[in-house]
Amino acid sequence: MGLTYAMGMSDSIILGKRKLQIYDTDPDKIKQLKEEKVFEVHTSLRDCLPKADMVFIAVKPYHSPDLFEEMKPMVRDQQLIISLMAGVTIETIQLGLGVGKIIRTMPNLPAQVGKGVTSYTGSQAVSRIEMLTARHLLDTTGTSIHVETENFIDASTGISGSGPAYVFYFMQSMLEAALKMGFSDYDSKVLVSNTFEGAIELFNQSDITPERWIDKVASKGGTTQAAIDSMDDNNVKQLIQDAAYAAFDRAVELGKE
Repeated sequence: MGLTYAMGMSDSIILGKRKLQIYDTDPDKIKQLKEEKVFEVHTSLRDCLPKADMVFIAVKPYHSPDLFEEMKPMVRDQQLIISLMAGVTIETIQLGLGVGKIIRTMPNLPAQVGKGVTSYTGSQAVSRIEMLTARHLLDTTGTSIHVETENFIDASTGISGSGPAYVFYFMQSMLEAALKMGFSDYDSKVLVSNTFEGAIELFNQSDITPERWIDKVASKGGTTQAAIDSMDDNNVKQLIQDAAYAAFDRAVELGKE
């Protein structure tokens, strides 16, 4: 996810002719980054962190305590810290780094193809100009949504952050059904992927709710209604909502660990 945002931001007019600085410890990742030839790649935090105006942190949450300890002697209070870490609260980051300007985000995987959605919120120390600059950078991978409190960051984890996996889960189920019906791997993929893409396009190009679209497709006593009735009988809608809340609850738990 960090590389996805780095690639998007590298083309931003905000950077001008400057290269984005990237720090990593993985030898394979460092080699990959250098091959991109669009970044200033560093293997030492001391070589890059003190020079930065804005610092994006894109590591697994469990790596954050050790990273904060390493960063703390080098960060400046005027630096803007932008976190892509799930569950790590603004207060935790402030305490860990000893600085006040923090923006917490929740990105999602479609950012890799420029279709991501990132929710974000900031601490009181972040100015409106800094918030706007951060939004422009986040928008380089899709679109962003400003939310008022961190509770909505955790909530968006359950909807957009983890959401692509729900879609893939549904797609996998349909693919397996198509294969059992006798379709080839290729035809199954075309049937399922184009159906999803077409449905999304219909939804985006109108003000009609998904519920109304279902009514348009499902004729009384027809094939689609039989499928919808089966899902209703098996409480699929509630199960999906329960899954979203499970992700939400886990994001809250991560913030307390």
